[in-house]
Amino acid sequence: MSFHDLLRTAIRHQRLTLQVVCKRLAALGYPVGVSTLGDWQHGKARPASVPAVQALEEILGLPRQTLTDLIPRTELSERHGALGELLDEWPGARERTVDVLSHHDRAWVNEAGQIWRIASRMVVRARRDGVDGYVLRHFADPGSDLNRIDLEAVANCTVGHVRWHAHEPVMVAELRFGQRLKANETWLLEYRWTNPTGEPSSLLAHAVRHRTEQYIMEIVFDPAALPVACHAFVQSDLYKPIRPTTALEVNSHHTVHLIGTSLLTGVQGIRWRLPT
Repeated sequence: MSFHDLLRTAIRHQRLTLQVVCKRLAALGYPVGVSTLGDWQHGKARPASVPAVQALEEILGLPRQTLTDLIPRTELSERHGALGELLDEWPGARERTVDVLSHHDRAWVNEAGQIWRIASRMVVRARRDGVDGYVLRHFADPGSDLNRIDLEAVANCTVGHVRWHAHEPVMVAELRFGQRLKANETWLLEYRWTNPTGEPSSLLAHAVRHRTEQYIMEIVFDPAALPVACHAFVQSDLYKPIRPTTALEVNSHHTVHLIGTSLLTGVQGIRWRLPT
């Protein structure tokens, strides 16, 4: 039985409405909209996070992993657009060589509303012997001067090959570890982007290409450019519509953040609106 068929059958068997299921999910810390749950049970969308499905199993009285093991696994559509063209020119760039155990992005928005820096820290685990690097994908903001964007290796890596698309602010870059890992060996690396150009931003997104155990996105706003509204969002794929999820409030340190656990694939992000 497919994921959506089992989910629909289990909800019907428990004689629960979608509204009640969503209310119980929210009480467990997993806010899921009624329309989203409806899409799940009709096969129109799939969950991006395992814990929410585990909570569904509890609510519906199903044995653990019954639904989780049926979640459809699909890859992001990286064969289209400027990114697809770059990856087509880089043999092996799409190969899945590591699992991502944790990934933390911290971005700074300046007084002009531009995302001028993103610092990243990752822990990965090699899926086979001989892995010696990781291939990044990066979408710069419109209006960016590609010649002024700097990628810096901060810890446990060096910058290898870098390729920008000829007409779009998209790039692919290699971070080299400096040694070959054994299968299941872990590696921690840090890097950062600095971009003094580009148009004012209204969102930051992160594409989850393969299962990621923990992802954190943090946005630090300049006190002179604090947003009047802010929320987390998801996309089922790179080119799918944005689905707002949770409203976020800027804290006393001028930051907001989101945390995702046991993510499969899809896009996680934060969108904001600055004063006009």
